[in-house]
Amino acid sequence: MSQGAQYRILVLNQISSVGMKRLPAGAYTCGKDLRDPHAILVRSQDMHAMTIPDSVSAIGRAGAGTNNIPVAAMSARGIPVFNAPGANANAVKELVLAGLLLAMRNLLPALRFVDGLVADTADDKAIHKRIEDEKKQFAGVEFPQHTLGIIGLGKIGSLVADAAIKLGMTVIGYDPHITVDAAWSLPSSVKKANSVEEVLKHSHFVTLHVPLVESTRNLIDAKKIDLMRSGAVLLNFARDGIVDDTAVAAALVAHKLRWYVCDFPSVALRGNPCVIALPHLGASTREAEDNSAVMVVDQVRDYLENGNVSNAVNFPDVVVARESPYRVAIANSNVPNMLSQMSMAMGEAKLNIHTMVNKSRGEMAYTVLDVDSAVPATVVKRIASIAGVLAVRYLPVTARDTQ
Repeated sequence: MSQGAQYRILVLNQISSVGMKRLPAGAYTCGKDLRDPHAILVRSQDMHAMTIPDSVSAIGRAGAGTNNIPVAAMSARGIPVFNAPGANANAVKELVLAGLLLAMRNLLPALRFVDGLVADTADDKAIHKRIEDEKKQFAGVEFPQHTLGIIGLGKIGSLVADAAIKLGMTVIGYDPHITVDAAWSLPSSVKKANSVEEVLKHSHFVTLHVPLVESTRNLIDAKKIDLMRSGAVLLNFARDGIVDDTAVAAALVAHKLRWYVCDFPSVALRGNPCVIALPHLGASTREAEDNSAVMVVDQVRDYLENGNVSNAVNFPDVVVARESPYRVAIANSNVPNMLSQMSMAMGEAKLNIHTMVNKSRGEMAYTVLDVDSAVPATVVKRIASIAGVLAVRYLPVTARDTQ
């Protein structure tokens, strides 16, 4: 950051103060009505219809999903979109366990029954008699002897699997895109399924933990539900579009499904006594909001100041310790001959590249160059003019940055 300059951060939603305090007051100005922001922080606000200023270099989502952000358009501009994967994982895991208990022990109809007794019955003796006469209708089941199927074995799915196993359940899981880190954290006793269908056929309870992308939209439809055990319970604390609500409603009427527990109320499910729909509470804990804010603020700050990329949904991870005070960060299309053109621009200006790191992810590539001497603006402009270069940022360390 140049001497005396400030980074301006446009904040579209309320972001935890625990995270915002990680932006030094002397270097960062944050607010809802800032002009020409360098970055945007957001939680749930829909940005698709928003005009995103040319000054923006990064967008940070204080949460996991980025459906509310025009990621493809940002990629075309060379703007990374950061999120906070795993920051709310424990909160979602705990809500899944709560959902399992609500369904297993028939707690919702039991609560409704008691509320009705208290309202309609005159004395405690009569209430107790009614309870003893009618409580059998709410008898439930316990965790042991039952199988939990998990579709999606990322951070949340792995935590749910671990908790369910400790509670005595058999766990079967499927994830065609499981990462190495997720595989390492997955309990060894989880049975690995070869398909979604295999999970559905063998589970008493099925919980979903996959992102909403084109391949997962209506992942659980009428055909998939038909594969499930009669009286199975389906839980969805991932995204509403993953489940066909109309198919679920029909399955509940036919008693194919016993319960549908979700975080996404809808008109198709409204009024169904076998639906437990919560108001999108998955990440609604103080701890999860703090964790998400800290994670995404740190990522955005490191990108603005050092060009480092961690947990961007559209960029490769590139984290490089500075080895010189002069750094150039370049986002470009992943096409041949880019590195040679960048190197040529530096060489012709008699600039020595101390370190070069280049990584790609799909159609996007990202390069960090540490240079032994100051880089003139003419060289930065020349690199920016290379066909396929989307964004170039010059990030010299100043005396102020080292204080």
